[in-house]
Amino acid sequence: MNDAEQLEFFYEIFDASLPRLAPGDDSSTQQALDILLATKPKLIDEIGLGKLRILDIGCGNGAQTLQLAKRLDGHILAVDNHQPFLDELQRRAEAAGVSNKIRPYARDMANLGLEENSFDLIWSEGALYNMGFAEGLQMCHQLLTPEGLMAASELIWLRPDPPSKCRRFFANEYPPMKDIDSNVSTIKACGYDLLGHFILPESAWRKSYYQPLGNRLQSLRIKYAKDRERIEMVEFIQMEIDIYNQFADYYGYAFF
Repeated sequence: MNDAEQLEFFYEIFDASLPRLAPGDDSSTQQALDILLATKPKLIDEIGLGKLRILDIGCGNGAQTLQLAKRLDGHILAVDNHQPFLDELQRRAEAAGVSNKIRPYARDMANLGLEENSFDLIWSEGALYNMGFAEGLQMCHQLLTPEGLMAASELIWLRPDPPSKCRRFFANEYPPMKDIDSNVSTIKACGYDLLGHFILPESAWRKSYYQPLGNRLQSLRIKYAKDRERIEMVEFIQMEIDIYNQFADYYGYAFF
């Protein structure tokens, strides 16, 4: 396969119909939002829920976007660079009766073309790594109003002693991966006051993400049984699932 064919098959694996496109779950989204609203109630009162300007960066097919729309009466600009994800978000938003609160925006997160100080709340689940966690935080800091709020999830080491197989995997897949304390230092260095953080439960990986993804991989194995290159891509994604099944105690996602 050439590069274009590989990308096309990547999006066939991570089809917009999947419940989620990264680890996460509705309860974790709600927990992060509760932390923000509990620690900054004055901001919400001053702005008024109907006036909140919200940016969801790397929204994918919008599982978390819908949760924000259900809880808040603001206007959400939902950004992703893959139009089929945005189309699915629009479909789900219409089905949930919140499409009037969400505007899909097809754009690369590294080139948003948005005005500085223009958002009261910025959200990003499992997406900032695409441009680098620190770089993403710096960009978002410029887009936030001076009293604005932000929530983001990031892949982290939970223990300092991961087995060599686990460390080698992430040395190839996500070399900048750090622990909680290092990410806290990065957040503060980017000009934020940290209001809280928590680790996503294993169910946010297994039930919400890997179980439906694993089922999709199995269907693609059958569909492309004679296509060596596509099967190799399928098995590489399966290896990611297997790594988590073996080493879930050593890494995870943290919400900051």
